[in-house]
Amino acid sequence: MEHARQFYIGGTWVEPRSSDTLPVIDPATEEVIETIAMGGPDDVDAAVAAARSAFDGFAATTVQDRAALLDRVIEVYQARMGDLAAAVRSEMGAPTSLAQTAQVPAALAHLATARALLEDFPFEEESGSTLVVREPVGVCALITPWNWPLNQIACKVAPALAAGCTMVLKPSEVAPLNALIFAEILDEAGVPAGVFNLVNGNGLDVGQPLASHPEVDMVSFTGSTRAGTAVAAAAAPSVKRVAQELGGKSANIVLDDADLDAVVRRDVTRMCNNSGQSCNAPSRMLVPRDLLARAAEVAADAATSIRAGDPADEATTIGPVVSQTQYDRIQALIEKGIGEGATLVAGGPGRPDGLDVGYYVRPTVFTDVTNDMTIAQEEIFGPVLVMIGYDDDDDAVRIANDTRYGLSGYVSGSQDRARDIARRIRTGNVHVNGAGPDFDAPFGGYKQSGNGREWGRLGLEEFLETKAIMGWTGR
Repeated sequence: MEHARQFYIGGTWVEPRSSDTLPVIDPATEEVIETIAMGGPDDVDAAVAAARSAFDGFAATTVQDRAALLDRVIEVYQARMGDLAAAVRSEMGAPTSLAQTAQVPAALAHLATARALLEDFPFEEESGSTLVVREPVGVCALITPWNWPLNQIACKVAPALAAGCTMVLKPSEVAPLNALIFAEILDEAGVPAGVFNLVNGNGLDVGQPLASHPEVDMVSFTGSTRAGTAVAAAAAPSVKRVAQELGGKSANIVLDDADLDAVVRRDVTRMCNNSGQSCNAPSRMLVPRDLLARAAEVAADAATSIRAGDPADEATTIGPVVSQTQYDRIQALIEKGIGEGATLVAGGPGRPDGLDVGYYVRPTVFTDVTNDMTIAQEEIFGPVLVMIGYDDDDDAVRIANDTRYGLSGYVSGSQDRARDIARRIRTGNVHVNGAGPDFDAPFGGYKQSGNGREWGRLGLEEFLETKAIMGWTGR
């Protein structure tokens, strides 16, 4: 890759201030596919300075200017979707079908949503004699993860551009290649110099200096709850805005009037999508206690039908998890579940049969799980489903809410009853009867799943400050 050992700062590709590098590993082969430059505080300073220098000019652009810019970004992005899919497949192991139909198109959806919002967003409105003005928050630090890399980049960059902010992006060093292509796209689209900047690096050397930088006005972070607390602590002395989308341990409530076999089969597949590496994965399946045995049989059958293998093979359902670190953590949690007395009905430790190389995890299902077990409380971030029995609707809601997380939830059953349950679940998102994502709806969590909201109108509002100008009308 042409720019793998460079950063994008001030509208040009520049050499890093240090000589540190990091190999990018293909998780399917465990082989090095590229080597990237790793930045440090000096690179952060340069990128923030470029963003600060560009802010006044970009903040003063018209809505029409920013709409036209997003139109150009969308056009160039569409032309590079094949390159982006190949990058995501090779660096994080996403199967070709997932990369082409979900990973890459998700980012395009966020770009299109931000563009559409500019048609009628009320940046200014009169309230009596006062003018209420919504202005760009300033220089933004965007710190993104590896699991849905383009989705998380675009759901921050798109509204930031629409709002008139400037920014510095630190993508995950585990899956950085898609971000470098994204920077090339913005450059080709004519994003003004300094408006968008990219520095690769780790959390300690780049993430922390960004979060604590006195010239950064806002941090938008997506990642683990542990890392999120470190980002918030780094940002606190300068009292900058911090928006966080963190971990999850989402309950999936199957009501007794749901089509049990169909729902369980559907949601085992949903849980294993992206190799289980989604913060909003339906990882705790709650089933009426008298139906648990039947549900476990269906779940086991569904899990064994999921095909793990080469991401380039069109027949592959799930690829590897992203790294040796993730693989080892998932294996330890599977062993923990066995040790704590959960019943293993599918999968288990080790790689799937026939796969001796790559960070592949067996699609795994535990039943007879109690909500105090480690596997019911910890975010596993792999294709591991836990099944918990409940007594009645109130018990299901109690179990669903008995977690430090509150990102997403799922309910299946008769529509009115499912809607009632959805209102009682303490999460930022709830999917009723298999509903998919809505790019116009807000995305974010309660409790230790974060604060603030991304996606749609509320995602744009995160990048705006509100000013009241009293006496505007002269009355």
